[in-house]
Amino acid sequence: MNEVYLNKDCITAMNSLTDNSVDMIFADPPYNLQLSKSLNRPDHSDVNGVNHAWDKFSSFKEYDKFTESWLKEAKRILKPNGTIWVIGSYHNIYRVGSVIQNLGFWILNDIIWNKSNPMPNFKGNRFTNAHETIIWASHNKQSKYTFNYQAMKTMNDDKQMRSDWFLPICSGKERIKVSGKTLHPTQKPESLLFRIILSSTNIGDVILDPFFGTGSTGAVAKKLKRKFIGIEKDLNYMKFAKQRIQKIKSYSKAELETIKNNKTEIKIPFCTLIDRGMLKIGTKLHDINKKYNAIVRADGSIKTTDALEGSIHKVGAQVQGNPACNGWQFWHYEKQGKLVSINSLRKKIRDQLNTSSNE
Repeated sequence: MNEVYLNKDCITAMNSLTDNSVDMIFADPPYNLQLSKSLNRPDHSDVNGVNHAWDKFSSFKEYDKFTESWLKEAKRILKPNGTIWVIGSYHNIYRVGSVIQNLGFWILNDIIWNKSNPMPNFKGNRFTNAHETIIWASHNKQSKYTFNYQAMKTMNDDKQMRSDWFLPICSGKERIKVSGKTLHPTQKPESLLFRIILSSTNIGDVILDPFFGTGSTGAVAKKLKRKFIGIEKDLNYMKFAKQRIQKIKSYSKAELETIKNNKTEIKIPFCTLIDRGMLKIGTKLHDINKKYNAIVRADGSIKTTDALEGSIHKVGAQVQGNPACNGWQFWHYEKQGKLVSINSLRKKIRDQLNTSSNE
């Protein structure tokens, strides 16, 4: 099934799940805020903070025991190449991080979610708490985890995406309210889950959220054609989560196609083009403006008219006076009077290999 809802305590529900069965976990556990008094605005109105029973623990020791219990189950359920994301505040994230490391997860990043519209510090006795921390960890140090690097880079205007994300808190129509009051005090924005899920999973992957709340993880998972398991012991939260997700339509396959990672593409040596008869020995290669010319040699090297020789990358860099060059994109051959990139030949081979491996 694509959608699984478990209205149970998270540890009880996780006990029922199969070993190595999920690709990614997103967890938004209780923060253990230790609030003893109600919080008021300067106009004396109440702040809808986190003062629910599910966030109360008698001591740090009790909270640590709870954290270890659910993370042990997470470790068991997560696939060897899977990853886990855990979000928290300064109240709990350091304690959670310690348990994560003690259990053998391998921390990949700590993401800082900078809130563009944080709740102010009404008492004026501390800095405004304007961020939360997200730990991203793989199942173990050797995990070959999913990271859609190129997609994240494209999303960030072709610059490497950094570990500080500037996103607004959940508000407006996205915020679920009942009789004008916020239903869940820590509902996460879909924009945050969108980035997390898109960066570390693929279409069809299974995502587990052991603290499902009002279903932000499930909502985004459905949009992105990922399967999900949502665990939530509060029946009211679960009811609204289901209603929310039922209204959602998934994006089309074409809309969900992402830029592929160069590092994960099948490596194709240039000489493969010669081996397959796609380029003949002696074929002339040119840059797109025909300023530089070279011929293909029997060993897969190329040589220019002024005796520069080597790989397509090395020679491409030398003729331009650059330290490096992607020869696949630089060199072209002539076909029916038009210049064609040699990269198109590499793509044909990759497509053939991918098709055969999926049969």
